[in-house]
Amino acid sequence: MDKKIYLTKEGLVELKQEYSQLHDVRRPEVLERVSQARSMGDLSENAEYAAAREELSFIDGRIDELEELINQAVLIQEDHAKGNHTVKLGSKVSVNVKGKKEDFMVVGEWEADPNEKKISHESPLGKALIGKKVGEKVEVEAPAGTVVYTITSVS
Repeated sequence: MDKKIYLTKEGLVELKQEYSQLHDVRRPEVLERVSQARSMGDLSENAEYAAAREELSFIDGRIDELEELINQAVLIQEDHAKGNHTVKLGSKVSVNVKGKKEDFMVVGEWEADPNEKKISHESPLGKALIGKKVGEKVEVEAPAGTVVYTITSVS
């Protein structure tokens, strides 16, 4: 996989913390469980052994995934230059939609979280906003029809 993984500084820190937690804390705990369960005898009827092995497999898979993400991460540069009000990765964008103000942060797809108003640059709204400036309108197709967003601020 040679795709760039765009992350904010905070997003990269979170991935590294999860990696550290899994690699340094959870994996050793589960290895201990596997070892204890193995010492209980017959492995063919040992549910604890099977459960611990399955959990270890899941943790190892997630560790591999996190290693790949961290190695391919490209940090989103925070650009606070005066007068640069163009939407890009890492921008905080305020829009007006149907008379209501909405705030979003445009992030890479791995950090996207609609509950936190973090939208992927690959999403329909993210794609529409990238490269636009304050005052511009973007139209996004939604299941309920076309939604028009007017950009009110970019930081």
